[in-house]
Amino acid sequence: MDLLYSRCAGLDVHSRTVVACARLGSGGEVRYEHLTVSTTTRGLLQLADWLAAHGVTHAVMEATGVYWKPVWHVLEDQVNLTLANPQHVRNVPGRKSDKNDATWLADLLAVGLIRGSFVPPAPILELRDLTRTRKQLVREIARHTQRVQKTLEDANLKITEAISDILGVSGRAVVRALIAGETDPERLAALTSGRLKASRQQLVEVLQGRVTDHHRFMLRLHLQQIEGLEEAVEVLERRIEEQLKPFRAAIDLLVTMPGLSKTAAAVIVAEIGTDMTVFPNAAHLVSWAGLCPRLDESAGKRRSTRTRPTAPWLKPVMVQAAWAATRKKDGYLRAQFLRLKTRRGPKKAIVAVAASMLTSAYHMLRDGVEFQDLGSQYFERQHKAQIAQRLVRRLRGLGVEVEIKQPAA
Repeated sequence: MDLLYSRCAGLDVHSRTVVACARLGSGGEVRYEHLTVSTTTRGLLQLADWLAAHGVTHAVMEATGVYWKPVWHVLEDQVNLTLANPQHVRNVPGRKSDKNDATWLADLLAVGLIRGSFVPPAPILELRDLTRTRKQLVREIARHTQRVQKTLEDANLKITEAISDILGVSGRAVVRALIAGETDPERLAALTSGRLKASRQQLVEVLQGRVTDHHRFMLRLHLQQIEGLEEAVEVLERRIEEQLKPFRAAIDLLVTMPGLSKTAAAVIVAEIGTDMTVFPNAAHLVSWAGLCPRLDESAGKRRSTRTRPTAPWLKPVMVQAAWAATRKKDGYLRAQFLRLKTRRGPKKAIVAVAASMLTSAYHMLRDGVEFQDLGSQYFERQHKAQIAQRLVRRLRGLGVEVEIKQPAA
């Protein structure tokens, strides 16, 4: 096996310490040097000086939670760093120690057996933190909304039967009135807007319940949490707008695709960046996102084709965008979904549509072009002969004689 790096290092990163192994090759001999430092800034600077003193040009570390990030930030300007997936660089069982792990990483790096993970530049990392935090806050709002509904049900107020959005104008007005002590269903119904589908009689009926001081306390607590979270989301969205200014051209391209809103486009940019050269091809990006069937084969048998689990950031957004894209009539994505749904079911079909959308996003960002819809008749044009033969077989199966004639040129 060819030696790629004669002076490299493996870093076993922990929350408090970093164990480093410098692999120093000279001629036909290999020498190993070890050092253990703390993860404080002073300790990481000591590690940087130690690597420089040994002439280390390349280093590798595992992606251990968030602990690798400070080490990366300190060393990225000094050595060529590689971030390894821990599942890809497991050591031999029975030889587990911090020094052995660092040595194993150095040996793998020296011969080029480590495939580096995707580490976006600092602006993309900052945008990623913002979009992920926004999603977490939106999830918290949804949880508190469910707790509000639970409290209302406990008070025997069937508001959700008449008001679908409990945080809308009408729903919020009713909840605030309940907190203030109002219990008259007629007065509560008068607070709703006229845009509700429910009749006045139905509103009065569902707003008659048994509200106690405990219910008012719980409603006030959850509503305050929701309003605080909504304010935080607004602050985050303004910050995201500022961070998106350098990537405005990419966002404008992505929103031309059906199903992709501005928020979804921002998540895509935050997760994969705008430089598509970091991915060898579109298929590699789709695999990285967990939107393709896994390869699990042994003895000529495929054991599972389930998509592999990935971080819950990009994949759910692409699937949600795919559902939105399938609602556009006369579009390629809807045609693809309907074509696969009959054979593979709706779940696998929507994942396939999400993979197609991510593939399109790859080419759009790489080439700087807008989305070009192939149209709903694309599959019929591609498989015209097969469709005709299938229809003929169907008609003959029904006892109908069919004669096929080619149209005149």
